[in-house]
Amino acid sequence: MSGTTSSSLPPRTRPAAAGAGSYTELAARIRSSGLMRRRYGWYWRRIGLTVLAFVGIWVGVVLVGHSWWQLVLAAALGVVVTQFGFLGHDAAHRQIFVSAAWNDWTARLLSGVFAGLCLGWWKGKHARHHADPNKEGRDPDIAAGALAFTADVAASRSHGGAGWFVRRQGWLFFPLLTLEGLNLHQAGLRHVIADRGVPHRRLEVALVSTRLGLYVAALLWLLPVGHAAAFFGVQMAVFGVCLGGSFAPSHKGMPIVPKDMHIDFLRRQVLMSRNVRGGTVVDVAMGGLNYQIEHHLFPSMPRPNLKDAQPIVREHCRRQGVAYTEAGLFESYGIVVRYLNDVGLNARGPFECPLASSMR
Repeated sequence: MSGTTSSSLPPRTRPAAAGAGSYTELAARIRSSGLMRRRYGWYWRRIGLTVLAFVGIWVGVVLVGHSWWQLVLAAALGVVVTQFGFLGHDAAHRQIFVSAAWNDWTARLLSGVFAGLCLGWWKGKHARHHADPNKEGRDPDIAAGALAFTADVAASRSHGGAGWFVRRQGWLFFPLLTLEGLNLHQAGLRHVIADRGVPHRRLEVALVSTRLGLYVAALLWLLPVGHAAAFFGVQMAVFGVCLGGSFAPSHKGMPIVPKDMHIDFLRRQVLMSRNVRGGTVVDVAMGGLNYQIEHHLFPSMPRPNLKDAQPIVREHCRRQGVAYTEAGLFESYGIVVRYLNDVGLNARGPFECPLASSMR
């Protein structure tokens, strides 16, 4: 499946060929290897360096003054804020500490104070995604939104301006990512304000709204209005592209699972996910999400251990006959763009996918 685009799976149920026992065997091997142990030193260093980078950029903003060189700092801030998003993601998955409370509060502070993201909104949404990746009606990441990720959604938008947009949505994907930062801020705040069941709801609203308000106020205080607006726009665009561009290659273009299909855990996580090759630079840029298969199989595994788990998982999948998909970074983006364009044109064509073939 490496480097291919994948269509929807046939709407039928298949017995779990790999079975729960296969995952149990893999999990036992991973635990015995020590890869589930916490990596406190790695995370404290990463948090410390990211905070220093954040502070350093703001010192630079003060020193540079009224200059268009501020846009370089704005882009750098977008990259650093993305790293806080990754750290919040890790803490929300309980990768950093043994204590659930420590992880939750770390995620809440890193995401809210530094990245302006609402943990209470994201955590519930992301948990549903992990439970049923790429499953229609279950995975919120393929639900109807600005983009149509399934042919049914695309078909419902086939006329007028919506039709023009959806037929070209693959090419519009990266321009739209520049708005993803703003979307994450407003969607999170709107949800947390409305949902009284979110833990520590008032505190989270206060943290995120204060962070965003102080950010805008600081820009207007330190810079002329034009420079401040440009700084804000560049930072948000870079943040959206970096964060959205790290999530999209993981599942887009992989099989879509019909609502009535039941698949065992190993296949459900592996066959709907794609790893991205690229080494250390990609590891940092994607926050470890380039090891998406390992992350979905072991969501609480510390990020630096994922690369060591990869050969174990890959070999286990080979022995079980479960396709393990990898692609280069730009190759994976090409797959995403082609997939979105295919969906937009209602081209549910016969993409070659071992899982789909095995269920015919």
